[in-house]
Parts: sequence; structure tokens; C-alpha cells
Amino acid sequence: MKVLDLRCTHGHGFEGWFASNEAFETQLSSGLIECPVCGDTAIVKLLSAPRLNLGNAKAPAAEAASAAPSQVPAPLSPEARWMRAVREVIAKTEDVGERFAEEARKMHYGEAEERGIRGQATPEQTEALLDEGIAVMPLPIPAALKETLQ
Repeated sequence: MKVLDLRCTHGHGFEGWFASNEAFETQLSSGLIECPVCGDTAIVKLLSAPRLNLGNAKAPAAEAASAAPSQVPAPLSPEARWMRAVREVIAKTEDVGERFAEEARKMHYGEAEERGIRGQATPEQTEALLDEGIAVMPLPIPAALKETLQ
């Protein structure tokens, strides 16, 4: 298994796991690899240090103690924080699809129970909602979050 550090043209870094370098190249040339943040398929492989598996090799006790991982988690990148926020929005809202404008109006005018919703609206529908005083906000959701991970 090869773990590669990848980056899209927008500067989003992410990790990809592939059976081999050939599998990576095949998927890349077929446009099957996309940025989990923005969906960009123009991906480049970054240089990365190899991982050496030394099997049963053991570090001396002093080195092992100093090499113990820190208990403080590493700070999240802006992309990771954004993905976490999008996942939370998805988990706490109902997907009403193309009925978004209709459902937002029903809630605004008291015809439906207020709840968190998400869905699709055309630019014209969005402008009409805003003109009516209905607060809406676009939230691009990466394709990787729209499907169940396997």
C-alpha cells in the first residue's frame, strides 16, 4: 500500500492511499482522483519521506521515552476545520434537495416547523429569498461528503 501526499491546484493538501504507484498514475490520468475539499481533479503528488518498517527493531529505553507521541493533538489545517464544519452542518440539517426555496419560505411564513435545512437553489431563487428577508447562505459541499464512505 502506498500512502501519497497530494495537493490540488488550489493548495489543498490531502493524503491518498493506492495499491501501487501505477494505480495512482492510472487513476490520476483517468480523472478519478479529486480534492476532498473543492473537487478539483488537477492533482499533483508531493515529495514525502519514506516510511521504514524495521519490524522487531527496538529503540533504547531513553530514545523510546523521548519518541513517545505528544498528548497534545496537532492543530487542524484550515481545510480540515472547514471539512469538520461541513460534516457538522450535514449531520444537523435535513436535505430537502430542489425543494429548498419552497421549504425555506414555508418555515419563514410559519407554514412549516422551523428546522435546519439544506438543498439546492438557483441564483434567481436565492436572490428572491433574500429579497423576502429569508436568510440563506451558499455552502459548497465536496462530492466526497455527499456519498457514504466505504
